[in-house]
Amino acid sequence: LKAVHGRDGGKAIAGFGSAKCSNEEAYLFQKLIRQRFETNNVDHCTRLCHASSVAALMEGLNSGAVTAPFTAAGDAECIIVIGARPAENHPVAATYLKNAAKRGAKLIVMDPRGQAQGIARHASHILRFKAGTDVALLNAMLNVIVTEGLVDQQYVQANTEGFDDLKARITEFPPEKMADVCGIPAETIREVARLYARSSASIIFWGMGISQHVHGTDNARCLIALALTTGQIGRPGAGLHPLRGQNNVQGAPDAGLIPMVYPDYKSVEDAEIRKQYEAFWGRPMDPVKGLTVVEIMDAIHADQIKAMYILGENPAMSDPDQSHARAALAKLEHLVVQDIFMTETAWHADVILPAAAHAEKAGTYTNTNRQVQMARPVIDPPGEARADWAIVTEMANRLGLGWTYSHPREVFAEMAQVMPSL
Repeated sequence: LKAVHGRDGGKAIAGFGSAKCSNEEAYLFQKLIRQRFETNNVDHCTRLCHASSVAALMEGLNSGAVTAPFTAAGDAECIIVIGARPAENHPVAATYLKNAAKRGAKLIVMDPRGQAQGIARHASHILRFKAGTDVALLNAMLNVIVTEGLVDQQYVQANTEGFDDLKARITEFPPEKMADVCGIPAETIREVARLYARSSASIIFWGMGISQHVHGTDNARCLIALALTTGQIGRPGAGLHPLRGQNNVQGAPDAGLIPMVYPDYKSVEDAEIRKQYEAFWGRPMDPVKGLTVVEIMDAIHADQIKAMYILGENPAMSDPDQSHARAALAKLEHLVVQDIFMTETAWHADVILPAAAHAEKAGTYTNTNRQVQMARPVIDPPGEARADWAIVTEMANRLGLGWTYSHPREVFAEMAQVMPSL
């Protein structure tokens, strides 16, 4: 890695971190890539799951996080679940949704697969729309809310902008016209829209079915518009909740494991913020945002990136174009893979570093509710395996950085110095 960096500079190096590692490990990994190799080419799998949701939330609410925890379902009168299978994939959150339905809350499940998921058994309404027509369905609901005067005028005037543009554009999407597009009867769309808007508290949960589309960001924009036009946000039982997938999908980007921002979503292209990090980490920082997961693979094929350090990611399986990704991994001059299994990606590696699993190491994880949870080791790592933070620290020291961390608590303390959220 040192040789490639010395010959071709930081632009020839890239790192993939992991949403399965702890907050401290995510922070250390992005720090290593940025501090030692002077590049922002560091990313992880969030790019391929909720990136479109985060883009829409940043644009619409100036924050990429959930606005309400899943426990808010306990205070909700109306719950919409779209593009998610919480009973199968988020069982803890699903328990709160089931309990809310038993209490009498209206549970509306919108899913092209209809009753093919566990939560649907508890639903008052199941909207089995045609796959890929989310925008048509949601815009039809918005049309009902606007044309029937269900808008929370006070909230809209006090907290939003651009409503007049939305109002003008939404006239093109009456339920009668959209029914043919999305396959849901106009009267059902009207009923659900009224239910959502008139409820004392409505909350929307969504998952990969919303975000993993060519129009994923538009899907999320529609959901945000529903909440903002009706004022169903910022109150107990109301809000927006993109259900996170892996155990630290929220914490890893919070800790800066993405190419365009430092920890707490501070832009790498902001000169003032960059100066703070240069002073804090004692090295010059790259003033240009780095490449994303997909762009890194393209850059390898274009002979721009020559070496990679992959921690806990498996792009040979998770990349949208597996053949393209595997050819890229095979083409690299040098590939280091750090993992707990001999993954498909590890087969391409020049060096494999055996890491410890979550039950074998200490650290914190940030769940979908943004609750920071402590993990403590209950068993020792097998063989020569070590905790990820310990391996990354050793790598940093072999690369001449002189890190002195002896426990994740020291890393967390450093994170808290630059992350107001902690």
